[in-house]
Amino acid sequence: MDMLRKKQGFICDMDGVIYHGNKLLPGVEEFVRWLSEKEKNFLFLTNSSQYTPKELQQKLARMGLDVDASHFYTSALATAYFLDSQSPGCSAYVVGEHGLMNALYDRGITYNDVNPEYVVVGESLAYNLDQITKAIRLVSAGAKLIGTNYDLTAPSESGIVPACRALIAPIQLATEKNAYFVGKPNPLMMRTGLRMLGVHSENAVMIGDRMDTDIIAGIETGLDTVLVLSGVSTLKTCEQYPYRPRFILKGVGEIPEN
Repeated sequence: MDMLRKKQGFICDMDGVIYHGNKLLPGVEEFVRWLSEKEKNFLFLTNSSQYTPKELQQKLARMGLDVDASHFYTSALATAYFLDSQSPGCSAYVVGEHGLMNALYDRGITYNDVNPEYVVVGESLAYNLDQITKAIRLVSAGAKLIGTNYDLTAPSESGIVPACRALIAPIQLATEKNAYFVGKPNPLMMRTGLRMLGVHSENAVMIGDRMDTDIIAGIETGLDTVLVLSGVSTLKTCEQYPYRPRFILKGVGEIPEN
């Protein structure tokens, strides 16, 4: 634990690590206070594409945490950055919430439901058959399929809910085309996070609740990893994977010194 506490950079997942839905998890206030007091560089890096950094800042503020918007990076921002780097000024048919729409718009990527270069799918509360049918037809016509993240499910206050990989599955099955997923565990998102922190991978740690995205993303980017058991993965599910986190904790509240 002393080695963990000496790290200068902390990349933290949010859902299942910081909160469930609108409920702050135990020990989070103490952990965020410790990060500030010890002058650690930290970034909340979330695979959720639903919200903007400002909205995430306000969400934590409603829970009693004061964190600047510069400490947030989302899969929506990573997806917009990726598309802009691949095809500047492109267009996309989008299934997702305003966090994804805003990120794409800010990068000059326009909405197009007729002949887009890309079909982009993220989490959506309005997910419906009409959207999926439209996406299938556009991908079949040649649009490239992009998923904001690789999460199959996400935690909530009442249990797990389907996430991006579950929502995009019908499009992949119907078109026989594989999506490219931008968020964790894709190293692209992790490398951007490290650049934002200004910390070398050897002096940084990834904290997450999922073996299949957070932990593998940290390992493949050269970070030490911390699995917290406050979200999706459990001690039992850990045994299903051929890799291991460096640390397993009940929650982030165990990190600050008592």
